[in-house]
Amino acid sequence: MENKFRVNELKTLLNKYNYEYYVLDKPSVSDQEYDALLHELINLEDNFPELKTNDSPSNRVGGMVLDKFEKVTHKAPMLSLSNAFNADDLRAFDERIKKEVDKVTYCVELKIDGLAGSLQYENMEFVIGASRGNGLVGENITHNIKTIKSIPLSINHLFDLEVRGEIFMSNKSFEKANKQRQYNGEELFKNPRNAAAGSIRQLDSSIAASRNLDMFIYSVVDPISHGLRTHSESLEFAKNLGFKVNPLSKVCNTIEEVIEYVEEFTPKRNELPYDIDGIVVKVDELYNYDQIGYTAKSPKWAIAYKFPAEEVITKINDIKFQIGRTGQITPVAYLDPALVQGSTVSRATLHNEDYIIDRDIRVNDYVVIRKAGDIIPEVVKVILERRDENLLPFKMIEQCPVCETKLIREEGEADYYCNNPLCEAKLKESIIHYASRKAMNIEGLGDAIVIQLYDNGYLKTIDEIYSLNRYYDEILELNRWGNKKIDKLLQNIEDSKQTGLDKVLFGLGIRNVGEKVSKVIASKYNDIRQLFTVTFEELKDIDEIGDIIAKSIIDYFRHPNTKILIDQLEMHQVLMTYESNVVVKDAFDSKIFVLTGKLELFKRDEAKELIESFGGKVSGSVSKKTDYVVAGSDAGSKLKKATELGVTVLTEEEFKDLLDR
Repeated sequence: MENKFRVNELKTLLNKYNYEYYVLDKPSVSDQEYDALLHELINLEDNFPELKTNDSPSNRVGGMVLDKFEKVTHKAPMLSLSNAFNADDLRAFDERIKKEVDKVTYCVELKIDGLAGSLQYENMEFVIGASRGNGLVGENITHNIKTIKSIPLSINHLFDLEVRGEIFMSNKSFEKANKQRQYNGEELFKNPRNAAAGSIRQLDSSIAASRNLDMFIYSVVDPISHGLRTHSESLEFAKNLGFKVNPLSKVCNTIEEVIEYVEEFTPKRNELPYDIDGIVVKVDELYNYDQIGYTAKSPKWAIAYKFPAEEVITKINDIKFQIGRTGQITPVAYLDPALVQGSTVSRATLHNEDYIIDRDIRVNDYVVIRKAGDIIPEVVKVILERRDENLLPFKMIEQCPVCETKLIREEGEADYYCNNPLCEAKLKESIIHYASRKAMNIEGLGDAIVIQLYDNGYLKTIDEIYSLNRYYDEILELNRWGNKKIDKLLQNIEDSKQTGLDKVLFGLGIRNVGEKVSKVIASKYNDIRQLFTVTFEELKDIDEIGDIIAKSIIDYFRHPNTKILIDQLEMHQVLMTYESNVVVKDAFDSKIFVLTGKLELFKRDEAKELIESFGGKVSGSVSKKTDYVVAGSDAGSKLKKATELGVTVLTEEEFKDLLDR
C-alpha cells in the first residue's frame, strides 16, 4: 500500500512539473530534482510492475520498438488549407466569407512549421496518436507521441476527445540534436521541420524521446459536441485540459485587423524560439462552418497566409553562362556564399537576358536572393542604394563561351542558343543526358565520369559510348579506375543497347521532346527510320504533338548529322525499334490510375512505369472515368475529389498488393 501511495504521489508531482516546464514554461523545480523523482518512479515500477499505468510519466522515456507502423483511419478527414500570399488575397477571402454569412470574426494563429498530428482520448486516457498521412489515413505513432512531454497522457474530461495540432522541434532542441549528430559523425539535420518529421517516424521510441519534440494543439475535432461555440473557445478549452496551445493567437473583428497581425509577425518570425511559415486565419464562429462550406481540397472558412520566401542579401561576384544539351545558354550569378533556408547558396540562376535587363542586375551588385519554390536559388532584386556608380550594365554575350559560335535568339523566344552541333559543352551535356536514368539508364556513366572521359579524349560523341572498350587499358590508368569498375560500366553499356526506341528518342535530346512524347512517337513510328520521312502534318495529327514539337522533330531528323549518328548507333546494334513491354493483368487492363501525395514505397516514375507495364494508364486528374487513386502522404484535392466521386482509393500497401496479384 505504501508503494502504491508513493507511485501515485510521484506521478502527480511529475505531471505537475512537466506541465509547468513544457506548457507554462515556468519550472518550479530544478532538472536534478525532476530527474531524481523520475528515477525513483522508474525503480518502483520496475520492482512492482503492477503499479505501472498507461499515463505514467515514465512512458515518456521511450524504449518501445515497433516492426512497422500500423495504419489509422481518421474519424474526420485532416484537410489542408488554401493559401494567401498577400493582403489582397486575405481581403478576397473576407469577401467570399461575407457572401455566405453576414457577420464574422476571425481567429488568427501562428502557422507552426512542423507536421500535423492527431491525439485521441478515451475514458480520460490517451489511446492513439496518428500522423496526418494522406488526410484520410495516417500512421499510428502513439509510441513516439507519448515521449512528447507537453502532451497529457490523461485528461480530466469524461467524454471521448480528439484534438489535432502541429508536432515540431524548437530551435534550441534542433541545435542540440545537430551538435550530437556532429559529435557522432552523422549527417546534420537540414532544418527543424525535417528533424521533427524524421524523429516522429522512428520505430524506436527512445530515439524520438531523445529529440525533445513538442506539440501545439490548434483544433478540437467536433467542438460543438463538447459545448463549444467558437474556435477561440475550443483553444481555451484545450488549454484548460492541459494541452499546450500557442499563446500568440488572437481574435480579430475585421480582416484589416488580421492584416495588421500578419504585418506584425512577418518581421518577428526569426525571433521566435520555433519556426513558423505563415499565419492561419479561421472564422471564429463554429456554427457558420457548414454554411460557408468546403471546396474539394479545403474548408472555405479558413486560409493560410504564407510568408514570402526567406530572402537574403549577398553580392554578385561574376555572371557566367551555362550551356545545356540543346545549346540553351543560361546566365548564372556567382555569389558570396549565403545561408538561405538551411543551405549555403553560392550560385543562382538569372534565367535569361530579359530577366537581367528588367532588373538591371550587374556584376558586383548587392542583391536579394531567395529559393524559388523553396528549392531553386534565384536573384530577386538589386539593392540600388549599395551600388557602386562605376558598375557597368549587363551585356549579353554574342558568342558561345566554349566554341565561340555566334548565338541565336529566335523571334518570340527569351533564350539564346548555340547551334554548333560540335560544341564541346553541348556534346558533354548530350552524352550525360543520353546516359541518364530516364533515358538509356547507363549506371556508372554520370556527369563526372562523362567529363573525365571526354576531357581525356575517350568519349566525344554519343555513339562513342559503345566503343569505350577500345580504351580499356588507357582508362585503367585514370584516377579512381580499376578493372572491376570498368568491367561493370562496359556491361551496363552493353545492356543499354536493348532499352528500346522510346528511350533512345528521349536520350537523343531532341528539343521540346520529353519522356512522354518520346514514348508516344515510338509507339506510332516503331522504327526510327520512319522519322526521317515523316511530314509535319502527320506529326500534328497525333494528339500529344503540337506545332512546336512537330517542328523540332522535323528539324532534328532533317539535319545531316542525325543520320550519321543513327547509322553509328545501329552499327553498334542499339535497338532502334519499339515493342510494347506490356504484360496485361486483369486488375490493370485499361484501368485509369491517378497518383497523388508523397509516395514512400515507390518513386512516382516507378509506379507509373509499373502501371503502364501491366496495361493501365496514368492520368494527372481525377474524374468519373478514374478507376483508382493511389494516395501517399499529404495528398490534397485529388484525394478529396476521388472521395466525392466514389473512386476507389488505394494506400501504397494496397497498390503493392494489386501489383503482386
